[in-house]
This record gives sequence, C-alpha cells and structure tokens, in this order.
Amino acid sequence: MTDLADPPRLRVDVWSDVVCPWCHIGLANLDAALAELDGADRVDVVLHSFQLDPRARSTTPDEHVEAIARKYGSTADVVRGQQARMAQLGAEVGLDLHFDRVRGANTFDAHRLLHLADRHGRARELKAAMLRAVFTDGEAIDDHAVLRRLAVGVGLEGDEVDSVLAGDAHADEVAADVAAARDLDVTGVPAFLVDRRLMLPGAQPPHVIARVLRRALDEADEQAALLGADAALGDCGPEGCAI
Repeated sequence: MTDLADPPRLRVDVWSDVVCPWCHIGLANLDAALAELDGADRVDVVLHSFQLDPRARSTTPDEHVEAIARKYGSTADVVRGQQARMAQLGAEVGLDLHFDRVRGANTFDAHRLLHLADRHGRARELKAAMLRAVFTDGEAIDDHAVLRRLAVGVGLEGDEVDSVLAGDAHADEVAADVAAARDLDVTGVPAFLVDRRLMLPGAQPPHVIARVLRRALDEADEQAALLGADAALGDCGPEGCAI
C-alpha cells in the first residue's frame, strides 16, 4: 500500500439511544473492533441522538418489561428470556448488564446533555456512563440529579450542565439528528454510517465492524494515492505539460 504523509481519516456516524440494550452492545462491539484495528487512530466516531420512544415515561423495572411485551405483542416471560440472552452477549464484550434493574425513561434530556458533552469532546465518555447507569446500576436516566452527576463525572462544568437541564438548549441538535436518521431511512438502532456511504445496521460483531472499517480505510488510502498522483502530474495532457 502507498505510504501517505497525511493519511485520510475515516468518519463513523452512530445513531443510538441510551435505553437501548442493543446500542450498548453495539457501541461496545465498535470499541472492541477499534481495539484490534490497525489505523484506529484515524477513525473519528460521531454520536447522534435517536429516541426509541419520544413519549416514554418513567417506569419501574417490572413496568418496563410489561411495556416492552405490549409493544412487541409478546409476554413478560419471553422478554426476560431475550434479555438473558442479551446479557450473555454483553458479557462477551465486557458489559455487566442487569435487566432486572432497568427502568423506562424519556431520553430527551440525556441526549441534550450528550450534545453539550460533544462540544467539550466528552460525548463518548458521557454516553458510556449513561449506558452503565441504565443497564448496570438501574438508575433513572430522566432524573436530572442522575444526569448532572454523570455529566460532572466526565468533566463537564456543573453550572453549564444545570443551565442545559433548566432550559431547552441543544433541543434543535437532537431534532436534527432524528431528522437525519429519518432521511437515511434509519428506523432502528444502533445504526453505523461508515464514511458517509456504508450503513451497518444493528449490533454487528466486532470482527464484522473491524473488517468494514479496514476496507473503508484501504479504499480511502487508495483514493488519496490516486489524487496525489494526479496532482503530481500537474497540467499534463497527451501532448505534454503546461509550464
């Protein structure tokens, strides 16, 4: 492969929700893929908001299971069985999932805080903290005290966090993310858009994500090499080169 003085970077856009277990697993799979990828330092991960249920309300763990069962025309026992399998999948990538603690919650304010965190380069850290709070600790992710503690815990200023939670800051960014997902026909999450052209839906295994990222990096390198060769030719044509 051609050596590049300034190799191109690769962008990965990710739509996810903080009460989505598959999103938790999918993001962990992405981290695992990046850990084994040569060139991972050239990959920029950009998080985007997505709400599975914009009208969701706070519920207890039992109410949450019943709500999922109603949504998918299933039963609480079937849902718990599916959750047990998800917990096993999560354990394979280092996640400690306790579905018996998970509460239903509206995630709008959480997403607004994630946009604040993004401005300070802390979005991925805050997203990870929120997912652990929901799926490991069973915290209510629509509780402003919980959100404030998590945000301050990753380095955000308390006063700035309070200001966001007290108003409607970053609501437009959340809406823009949701609209972008709709334009891309994203109806479920997680959804990974690689290099603005290749969509990977769902919680793909780490080796699949790594293979796609490797291919995208190789293609970007090849394209950059071709452009570099064209630039080196200058204004040359079949009859010679202009001076």
